[in-house]
Amino acid sequence: MAKVEIYTSGICAYCVAAKNLLKQKGLDYAEIRIDTDPAKRDEMLMRTQRRTVPQIFIAGQYVGGYDDLVAADRSGKLSTILASAR
Repeated sequence: MAKVEIYTSGICAYCVAAKNLLKQKGLDYAEIRIDTDPAKRDEMLMRTQRRTVPQIFIAGQYVGGYDDLVAADRSGKLSTILASAR
């Protein structure tokens, strides 16, 4: 199964929506809370050059935020990423 990492904060509706979509796809994920660990916020910024959450990586590939995840799902790109991770 593909390794999924998602940077989140506790008060983010888009984070909840992204996690729900990942669950619907049957994916387990490692949630990285940037609001409780400032070092993780810095890590996210270094990896993505973005300050907003969620930020999502699947199988080491940067997917982007919630809108990017939904677009990847609708276009079939998410399935391609998951298939290549097997």
